[in-house]
Amino acid sequence: MQKVFVTGGTGFVGANLVRLLLQEGYAVKALVRPNSQLDNLQGLNVELVQGSLTDRNLDQAMAGCQGLFHVAAHYSLWQKDQKILHEYNVLGTRNVLAAARTAGVDRTIYTSSVAAIGVKQGAIADEAYQSPVEKLIGAYKQSKYWAEQEAIKAAQSGQTIVIVNPSTPIGAWDIKPTPTGDIVLRFLRRQMPVYLHTGLNFIHVQDVAWGHLLAYQKGTTGDRYILGHQNMTLKYLLDQLEQITGLPAPSRSIPAWVPLSVAWIDETLLAKLGKTPSVPIDGVRMAGQLMYYDASKAVQELGLPQTPIVDALKDAVEWFVTKGYA
Repeated sequence: MQKVFVTGGTGFVGANLVRLLLQEGYAVKALVRPNSQLDNLQGLNVELVQGSLTDRNLDQAMAGCQGLFHVAAHYSLWQKDQKILHEYNVLGTRNVLAAARTAGVDRTIYTSSVAAIGVKQGAIADEAYQSPVEKLIGAYKQSKYWAEQEAIKAAQSGQTIVIVNPSTPIGAWDIKPTPTGDIVLRFLRRQMPVYLHTGLNFIHVQDVAWGHLLAYQKGTTGDRYILGHQNMTLKYLLDQLEQITGLPAPSRSIPAWVPLSVAWIDETLLAKLGKTPSVPIDGVRMAGQLMYYDASKAVQELGLPQTPIVDALKDAVEWFVTKGYA
């Protein structure tokens, strides 16, 4: 039985990955912060170790593990969080990879994001494309780019590291929830009277978990693999939710300047008055782009599953309802 170390196991992708690893016969040791919400790991046969990505003794926690899945990342689109994004995502990744090297971990999967690749205007991006870092919108995307550079440098130095770049996962165990889960949730609560014209690449979160394991088993060190499936507009996604739930999808779109104006007031004016902003400027700026990706490399080289997105939406709806979110 192989023993693997997982960071980010309490989160959306991590919780699905941990379940898959246990199902496939791996022993799992998971890093959790002292204040982590552990609901996603309740009842699972997982060895928990408290700590942070920046701890100096992480190599001791990884001792005896053959593999590492570094899934954890700080997600925030707020401009004020630039420092913590760099500390957690970039410096934290550097520290985790160094600890794995010291501990003698044989193989590492680093969870990057399509956010690190960027958007190919008017086209569909694959692993060969890279947007200039200065054109990546917001501190989060830029932190994921620089974190991925840490993984590339470590691989070039001889460490066995495979990079995976998930697109937009949908499904169960979205505990926070993620921005996409929040769309599903607001739809269920009938809190979405209008929509913004944007597009994303979506994938079932269980397929993302499989993508991690397949990359661990088959991936080429130093390579990156987009874990995605279907490119679709937000409107199409909402229409699918209407068919699943029987609730009406919004029929009116709004121009991007409307939420952008709200976001600017929220984040630059109200925040200075001590009020909690609700709409991030960078989030609205991102939504102005069609964020489409080609996952054929992962499908062909790894065997990445391509579960219909309607199944992912059904699983998400069922989970949110069962857990009392909606």
